[in-house]
Amino acid sequence: MSAMTEPIDPRVRIGHVHLKVADLERSLAFYAGVLGFELTIRYGSQAAFLSAGGYHHHIGLNTWESQGGSPPAPGTTGLYHHAILYPSRRELAGALKRLLAADWPITGASDHGVSEAIYLDDPDGNGVELYWDRPPSEWPRDASGELTMFTLSLNVKGLLAAAEGTE
Repeated sequence: MSAMTEPIDPRVRIGHVHLKVADLERSLAFYAGVLGFELTIRYGSQAAFLSAGGYHHHIGLNTWESQGGSPPAPGTTGLYHHAILYPSRRELAGALKRLLAADWPITGASDHGVSEAIYLDDPDGNGVELYWDRPPSEWPRDASGELTMFTLSLNVKGLLAAAEGTE
């Protein structure tokens, strides 16, 4: 494989994620009920599409090849996680409050310098990252101006204070 000389257009974005799930109702209860995405269209008991803000879909769920299936075994290839970007720290804090209210297990919480993130698994064992990006002017950089990301423990109490506007 040869290296490309031209970078990808900076306007390119990841548009949506489409997940094979074992139980559509269980996945809808998580993505719509716990996280708050809106159902935009449903195809019976086989597929559903969800969004935030009226977009056609950010998340697709289907059981076409996976009804009653199990998650991939550890040590196999596949999706590590998909990430949901929140527009602000306060909105991420609200998502954390929803998870806590639903007693949803959280597998990690990190400060990466450029972002703050909460990690969890959906009902099918797919990794999910909920995060917000700090403004680029606040990203950590070394003396030569190069980006220096890191992984530290997230100040969860500080994040929850942001939900209340008391930080």
